[in-house]
Amino acid sequence: MSPVIKEHARARLVTDARDLPTVPVELRYDTADGPGTIHIAFPGGAEWAVGRELLEHGLRAPVERDSLRIWPCGRAQLVVELHSASGVEVVQFDSAPLIRFLRRTHTEARTETARA
Repeated sequence: MSPVIKEHARARLVTDARDLPTVPVELRYDTADGPGTIHIAFPGGAEWAVGRELLEHGLRAPVERDSLRIWPCGRAQLVVELHSASGVEVVQFDSAPLIRFLRRTHTEARTETARA
């Protein structure tokens, strides 16, 4: 059975509102989904699949792949923008929980490789 790493975080929905609403999200990494995929689950069932490498690069500099754009916002935040047929969705994360989660995924991947 493949290991699954989950971590709860908070994201701010970027809208026209003066105060950005904050929502709980679940970050999930499952090696069965492929070693390079992070899932971000939002309330209501929406889920984004994002490349782990893309998130890591986006912490340092703007990156874009397909319908996703990711860039650092100052020293402590990250913005993820998803374009779809229904429009554009933008969320902002504090970088620290993402960095901690990404480190855990690398640690688990090394452990999994050592077990094989």
